[in-house]
Amino acid sequence: MWSLRQRRLTLAGQFLVLQLIVVGVVLAIVAVISLRQSTASFASDRGTQMRSVAENLANTSVVRDQVTGLDPAAGLAPAINRAVSLSGATDVAVADPGGIVMSSSDPRLIGTPAALGDSGVREGRGWTGDVDKSGRRYVAGHAPIIDDNGTLVGLALAEQRYPSVWARLTDAAGDLILYLGVGALLGAAGSWLVSRLVKRRTRGLEPHEFATLADHREALLHSIREGVIAVDTDGRVTMVNDGARELLGLDEDPVGRRVDQLGLPDQVASVLTGGTETHDVVLLVGDRVVVCNQRSASSRGEGIGTVTTMRDRTELVSMQSQLSSNLSITDTLRAQTHEFANQLHTISGLVQLREYDEVTSLVGTLTRRRQAISDAVTRRIKDRAVAALLIAKSSVAAEAGVTLTIAPTSSLPPLPQAVSADLTTIIGNLIDNAVDACKAGPDPSVRVDLHASDREVVLEVRDSGPGVDEEVTDAIFSRGFSTKPEVPGGRGIGLPLVRLVCRQRGGSVTVEPGPGAVFRVRLPVDLT
Repeated sequence: MWSLRQRRLTLAGQFLVLQLIVVGVVLAIVAVISLRQSTASFASDRGTQMRSVAENLANTSVVRDQVTGLDPAAGLAPAINRAVSLSGATDVAVADPGGIVMSSSDPRLIGTPAALGDSGVREGRGWTGDVDKSGRRYVAGHAPIIDDNGTLVGLALAEQRYPSVWARLTDAAGDLILYLGVGALLGAAGSWLVSRLVKRRTRGLEPHEFATLADHREALLHSIREGVIAVDTDGRVTMVNDGARELLGLDEDPVGRRVDQLGLPDQVASVLTGGTETHDVVLLVGDRVVVCNQRSASSRGEGIGTVTTMRDRTELVSMQSQLSSNLSITDTLRAQTHEFANQLHTISGLVQLREYDEVTSLVGTLTRRRQAISDAVTRRIKDRAVAALLIAKSSVAAEAGVTLTIAPTSSLPPLPQAVSADLTTIIGNLIDNAVDACKAGPDPSVRVDLHASDREVVLEVRDSGPGVDEEVTDAIFSRGFSTKPEVPGGRGIGLPLVRLVCRQRGGSVTVEPGPGAVFRVRLPVDLT
């Protein structure tokens, strides 16, 4: 017993059958039209001929004389037979004014009522039309027989039976059957070729298999947490899953709409429609940090658009920000530990040498220096976390041989805890980069200018290093970009993190090209 799959016609087979049905219907319509044209042509041509025969018969003097004779059947027979032989009519007859056949080419009809249909010949008018005789259809021509006194004395009737359907088709055009046959053959061959093309284009899959694939595709796309969005070469969304709609904040179904009509940030729209392969591009969409990877999609070597996958890395960036702060604190503690160890070693040596006055003098000097640094910072910076970071970073800079100074115009009030945490991340990364950039040059220095208004905090970090080339002012904020040697764990993380934190706060970070880099940060904050 065959399975359901074995009994079901393939898609190509269904297409072939459908095409053959269409070809058959077209051929049938052509045949019907040809038949109607043949019938109309036969009725017109033979009807005119039959009327001419009837009129000629009615105007023959012999007929007018014999129609009132003693034996009209015999007297009219020669004229009737001659009319049949000359015209090819099926039947020619003469009837009396009442419509009773007096003489006919078919003797069986003599004495029977003539088939007059709706003819007006008994009113003295000639007529052409169709009549039915014994269930058969005839085209007829009728003419009145009028004597010399103008009296209607008889009716001249000429009839020809309609040919069969086959005869009318062949009459319509001698090559019609050939044309229909060639058309059917070409239609069948074309349908077969199209069915093979359909089979090749559909990879031999059947409709129910397409439905299964579509169901599996939908289930797969909407079950994965990562966002997936496909865009065609015209910039229209062709597919999107629930993850992508959530990450991009799309409430309505975007399929079929252009990317630039979705209300996405310019940078996000640019990435989705870029058309070039991208890897781990970090974007800020609303309050989410999204990492995107894009690849071009093609079919049979022809590009059909792009597919972009998205991952939510908001929590990861938050953890990275905290880790960066912790690493900064660790480096600061390490530098301070190193500094304190050197100072303790010095004090220990002086004690062993019994130079107690020198010990007292050194401790006093160190205490005053430390207090001077603390006072210089805390007098201008009232936020404790930021002030502590700047004090600690001064030790890190000093260990690297770099002078870290706070601009006299700096002023920062206490900040909300969340803002303070983000600002310490930004300041720590910018100072670390500035120290690394200038420590190899002559008289290395880093200057920090920090002040706040009721609506924003402005930070400026300036160093004495070689600066940033104008052509890479934007690239330095990309993840992985660095001018420093590669180290385990990767480079090029600090500045991208600064930009992300700024964007999350609705702020910005810029750099001025030229000798001595100047990084400027603006963070919106409500201090009223």
